[in-house]
Amino acid sequence: MCANCQSLFSFILKKKKLSSSPKIQKRRRDQIEMVAVFNKELLSWYLITLKLNQAVETGLQNAQSPTNLTPLDFPGKKGDEAAAAESEWVVAIKEKLEQARADDGACAWGKLSIYRIPQSLRVGGDDKAYIPQTVSLGPYHHGRKRLRGMDRHKWRALHRVLERTGHRVELYLDAVREVEERARACYEGPLGLPSKDFVEMLVLDAVFALELFQGAAAGFAALGYSRNDPVFAMRGAMHSIQRDMIMLENQIPLFVLDRLHAIQCPAATADRGAVARLALRFFDPLMPTDEPPPPQTRGGGRPAVFFDPLTDQGGLHCLEVFRRSLLLVRTGPNKPAPRVWIKRWSHAGRVADRRRQQLIHCVTELKEAGIKFKRKKTDRFWDIDFDSSRGVLHVPQLLVHDGTKSLFLNLIAFEQRHLECTNDVTSYVIFMDNLIDSPADVSYLHYCGIIENWLGSDAEVADLFNRLCREVVFDINDSSLSRLSEKVNRYYDHRWNAWRASLTHKYFNNPWSIISFLAALVLLVLTLAQTFYTVYAYYAPTS
Repeated sequence: MCANCQSLFSFILKKKKLSSSPKIQKRRRDQIEMVAVFNKELLSWYLITLKLNQAVETGLQNAQSPTNLTPLDFPGKKGDEAAAAESEWVVAIKEKLEQARADDGACAWGKLSIYRIPQSLRVGGDDKAYIPQTVSLGPYHHGRKRLRGMDRHKWRALHRVLERTGHRVELYLDAVREVEERARACYEGPLGLPSKDFVEMLVLDAVFALELFQGAAAGFAALGYSRNDPVFAMRGAMHSIQRDMIMLENQIPLFVLDRLHAIQCPAATADRGAVARLALRFFDPLMPTDEPPPPQTRGGGRPAVFFDPLTDQGGLHCLEVFRRSLLLVRTGPNKPAPRVWIKRWSHAGRVADRRRQQLIHCVTELKEAGIKFKRKKTDRFWDIDFDSSRGVLHVPQLLVHDGTKSLFLNLIAFEQRHLECTNDVTSYVIFMDNLIDSPADVSYLHYCGIIENWLGSDAEVADLFNRLCREVVFDINDSSLSRLSEKVNRYYDHRWNAWRASLTHKYFNNPWSIISFLAALVLLVLTLAQTFYTVYAYYAPTS
């Protein structure tokens, strides 16, 4: 047998795992020799093909086997190049782990207060409620093309401050550079801004905000601005600027504002709440109520309780200070505590489910159950109470304007993200969302003086509330209005109240109905009396 035939014979024995029987091996050998006799060239090509097939299969098996990293893991690289590529890969992984370790530090999370809006809350096309349209503050929207037009006005503000105070710009840059790391820790995730750019941005934005705050309090003319100034005047674009500056992603840490304000006004250094009070005055047009604040004194000469933005803790930023001003003394002992009153629902599965957010029935259904609505005169829009003896729900007036949606959405987003924050605003908005299901509900609340609609039609207001908490994760067991809702629902479930309401609605809804009912009642009494005396005279005739 030739050498090629012998190689082919050995290969087939190995590949097919033939029996070692001499007879079978002899028959296979004879077959291969016959092929070699008739076509030796074909035999050679067949042998080459089998060898290549074996090599390919061996390579695939090695690639699929779970072995350690080899140069095959880096195609196109051999020897030292593969080792270098592997080393760079490991270094990159270690860098990511180091960043994860830094992010997982307790200090970093503890200082975080200015959050990015999660994608889950942006569902529904409400981006304009979260993204500034006129001015950017802070790093999240810094450098956006459509907001660059305001940068020249920020530089004008800085120039005006330096000219008015006689300070050098280095004083402001050094003051912010000292708290740069603390300021960076307030923002979520890597910012991607070099140190110089970050400090410059904070100085520009903080000085711009302080000029607006002080101008709203003392007048922009006193600060040296022209009465026709396109920005520094309480008209024109000021409303859109206020709306942008209250957004969660558009905040500056309050301690940065305090630091620069102390440089401008050394006399106010000891007053830690000066900037917070200026900010509240600037954002006053965004308040969701038009009621005047409580008087200086109460009955008996006792002093009234006023909001101090720094009573219990330092302010985080303007949105957080504004939120606490809305809640006023909500943090005091009079705050109603949440109560677990729906036993069949568990805290385990906190999902954005509309059924889990049903605190109370809508206005139309409550009216049918005999519940009446009255406006409560107070500047605390969340201060709702229910008189179960008379079935009256007292609700403070809510002013709805074109900035209400953005304001409530950002307050809700802050309560959702900040763990040390209560859910009072979210509870109130969901409560109002439950009350309002249709334009008819809005119309009745407007008739009662509870909703002051500056937005447009009743349908727009109904749509606004139905969209506000669409993707909010909320459990009614954690609501501060759960006790009140329990009392209202208990009154609603009592059948006698519904019957009495139906009787009142059908027969006592106007004076003529009442007169007709009384006339029918008198006629019925007279008829009964006549029947009685007729029957009595028949069975007991007079003697």
